[in-house]
Amino acid sequence: MTTLDEAAALATAEHGLAVVSTVRADGTVQASLVNIGLLPHPASAEPSLGFTTYGRVKLANLRARPQLAVTFRDGWQWATVEGRAELAGPDDPQPWLAGADRLRLLLRDVFSAAGGTHDDWDEYDRVMAKERRAVVLIAPTRVYSNG
Repeated sequence: MTTLDEAAALATAEHGLAVVSTVRADGTVQASLVNIGLLPHPASAEPSLGFTTYGRVKLANLRARPQLAVTFRDGWQWATVEGRAELAGPDDPQPWLAGADRLRLLLRDVFSAAGGTHDDWDEYDRVMAKERRAVVLIAPTRVYSNG
């Protein structure tokens, strides 16, 4: 049985990249390449996957149908994590995310967990706020792989 840690570790060789699949209103699958990382959930401290996103379509899909799958790969080795998305952002307030600084710091934490670094955090914060970025936290329900 593959663990969440083992699945997320596959992204290391791929610069934190993984494919996230969500469900559209018509039942078809929508897939995107994202930078994703493993971090503790800000409220529960449970291991979670996190990525940031913006735009009406993906966020609308996740609000209506929060189930998703994340597939990691490194060469021929792959692992998929299925779970449920929890959104946190300017249009998706969470009780555990009170205060403007909490979202700003969570966006940084997710970026760093996905392997990102930044030379100008103030600029990063400005762009995230301008784009109205949201954090997608994934509570894993199933992990499987070809290994």
